[in-house]
Amino acid sequence: MSDAGSDSGAPAAPAAGGRMTLEEAIQDVLKRSYIHGGLARGCRSCVKALDRKNAHLCVLNDSCDVKEYVKLVEALCAQHGINLIKVSDREKLGEWAGLCQIDDEGNPTKVRPTSCVVVRDWGEPSPAMEIVLEHFAEK
Repeated sequence: MSDAGSDSGAPAAPAAGGRMTLEEAIQDVLKRSYIHGGLARGCRSCVKALDRKNAHLCVLNDSCDVKEYVKLVEALCAQHGINLIKVSDREKLGEWAGLCQIDDEGNPTKVRPTSCVVVRDWGEPSPAMEIVLEHFAEK
């Protein structure tokens, strides 16, 4: 299992401009959701959460090997009006979702790549959540 839930829940460090990038905001949202038990990880649990309309946000990997799975997730998000964000790195998504172990120095080890993560519960309100919601409001 992962020790990522033992962090204090502090937001990710903002970019040099003082405002978080979308990628940093997604990372913080996934971390807070994981801490509050509102994160679905893996194919089966993500599809179940999407199908039950029990999701606020879906983060999907661009380079997923199974194209049918990508089509299913995209269709469920479109059908139920769930926000969808695509990222490029499976290992980074796995790290953000807590699918890794943290060593003594605080570095992630044994990162398990994942194709999809669904936020069922935002956790506590944060500036990162506002940035993600603003991203979808602009679209």
